[in-house]
Amino acid sequence: MAAIERYPSMFDVGGGNGSPPFVSLTKRAEKIARGEAKARMLMEPILVKNLRKLLMLSVNCQIPLEKIEFIGPELGLPDDFKNILIPKYPEFFSVKNVNGRDCLQLEHWDSSLAVTAREERLASEGFLDSNVGQEKVKISKDGNYAGPFAFRLSYPAGFRPNRGYLVAVERWQRLEFPSPYLNARRFELTDPKARKRVVAVLHELLSLTMEKRMTYSQLDALHSEYLLPSRLVLCLIKHQGIFYLTNKGARGTVFLKEAYDGSSLIEKCPLLSFNDKFMELCGRRSTSLCVTR
Repeated sequence: MAAIERYPSMFDVGGGNGSPPFVSLTKRAEKIARGEAKARMLMEPILVKNLRKLLMLSVNCQIPLEKIEFIGPELGLPDDFKNILIPKYPEFFSVKNVNGRDCLQLEHWDSSLAVTAREERLASEGFLDSNVGQEKVKISKDGNYAGPFAFRLSYPAGFRPNRGYLVAVERWQRLEFPSPYLNARRFELTDPKARKRVVAVLHELLSLTMEKRMTYSQLDALHSEYLLPSRLVLCLIKHQGIFYLTNKGARGTVFLKEAYDGSSLIEKCPLLSFNDKFMELCGRRSTSLCVTR
């Protein structure tokens, strides 16, 4: 009872004087709780779309179900997605046994989904036209560049790159690379364009999660499905302007920097927005993380 009484904005406690005690939600809490069904309804098409894209990114358009369960919390999947969500969309998904493992398989390729979050952002900003004269666009002192193959970079305030570093970043930002939605088996990692494509794959994977983050172990679990580099952490560190890494061993986490404004997630899905309302009701902070920029 003491724990319940710590949250008077969420719970009403009644009874006493001979009456048995009872606990009920406050009117404000009831109003927020009624929004859960709507939040989950709004999430379903997002989850279905992101699952399809996740499968389309993989080399065989299939991923073991145990791995999807492992990253499921980051995607926002409900615990019962195998029994509720997957059977509801047989035109998109099927479950097949592959070498003794149940795998989620894509049933229908949709070219309209083979567009990355990076490309969608650039298109909205008018920079996805490959005919734009790239040679006329200057790279800023922080390495950012308004071009169709560029990534948004963000470095810590005290980071002061030398000229050599900026020249290398400029060359990399201008470098064309294949779409992450093309099969990884078509490319050799010795090719600089293929290595840049790997960065785009990692960027897209993080973009498909609710909070634009995954743990090292979750990314490493997907190594064979996306042919990720063996030195994955080194790859992420090399591109510190795109990714932020916490330093906590196997439980370390990789964040997509551009998804955050300081420590706050810029865009939130319906489920996160719903969760934030309950967190605020409890007097806790909403979804925000310490991401050094």
